[in-house]
Amino acid sequence: MRIAQLTYSTKPRGGVVHTLALSEALARRGHDVEVWTLGRGGDRAFFRAVDPRVRVRVVPFAPRDDETVGDRIERSIRALAAAFDSSADIVHAQDCISTNAVLDAGAAPIRTIHHLDAFTTPRLVACHERAVHQPAARICVSRAVADEVETAYGYRPAVIPNGVDAARFGRAAGPDGSAARAVWRDRLGDYVLALGGIEPRKGSLDLLEAYATAREAHPGLRLVFGGGETLFDYREYRARFDARARRLGISPTILGTVEDDQLPGLVAAAKVLAFVSTKEGFGLAAMEALSAGTPVVARDLPVIREVFGPTVRYAADPAEIAAEIDAALVEEESTHAVQGMALVRRHSWGSAARAHERFYDGFLAENGRGA
Repeated sequence: MRIAQLTYSTKPRGGVVHTLALSEALARRGHDVEVWTLGRGGDRAFFRAVDPRVRVRVVPFAPRDDETVGDRIERSIRALAAAFDSSADIVHAQDCISTNAVLDAGAAPIRTIHHLDAFTTPRLVACHERAVHQPAARICVSRAVADEVETAYGYRPAVIPNGVDAARFGRAAGPDGSAARAVWRDRLGDYVLALGGIEPRKGSLDLLEAYATAREAHPGLRLVFGGGETLFDYREYRARFDARARRLGISPTILGTVEDDQLPGLVAAAKVLAFVSTKEGFGLAAMEALSAGTPVVARDLPVIREVFGPTVRYAADPAEIAAEIDAALVEEESTHAVQGMALVRRHSWGSAARAHERFYDGFLAENGRGA
């Protein structure tokens, strides 16, 4: 079948990683797949090479310094809507922006709701609400988020979990990855890693407080942040983070966006991945860490319990995060590691593609169309 997948950015955010991996897996199964996105920051391609069987359509999107977040999102929707032109059997939007754009272009998309946002600005609330109410069908990557959607909006989305490129991160942890791990360990020493940047949803301030406690028992331990591209303006939160770090005498290492081929080594070389988001849809970064054999300390959220079960260490506040980081550093992790490897083997992108294929077939049948 002909499938159009849409995402809002070329940068390495979770939803973008999901879009590319799913599109490639569908193409490997023989489908005609195209991916539409916005070329933020002048980008003409995604953050990594894409399987040539997938056609990539990058819509130019020049940066502006004089616009609010709301203005930027509305301009994003207009730009993508104006450019979108597809005869696909399936149009599948992976976020609020691309869903609104497809709707404005006159298509009836399937929408994956990775997580529900809590906006307060009227324009952003309207964008978010429309992207939940108006799609032709809905998918979530976890039952916990699907339950939230049903409670808040009355819809019952299908649940199709993410996959993970376990082999890629597994290689980084094995003999073939030793040189890449050594590069990071020589540069950073022993470190706790957080991915996704410094922002409220990632629980960055809680992690900072937890690290301040954990380093008392592990004085050589560093705190490292990787990633961070976002549409939103978190300057106030970052200022609070920086001020608190100065008061605590902490100088975290801020890597920014990490090149895709260097990411597995960074994850595999970490002593612990701190995954303490206050809201998540699935937890792909944590799944990648388990694939690399890296212990994970996660925020105790229903979605994380659902997806990860006993394979990660759970914490609800900075004191507990600190305690679990300490435990991960000093205790034997063999049980968690064995369970983690068993978990990641159940989450391939091939299985995710097959589940989407079945969903698409059912959607087309229900709507009187054939692939």
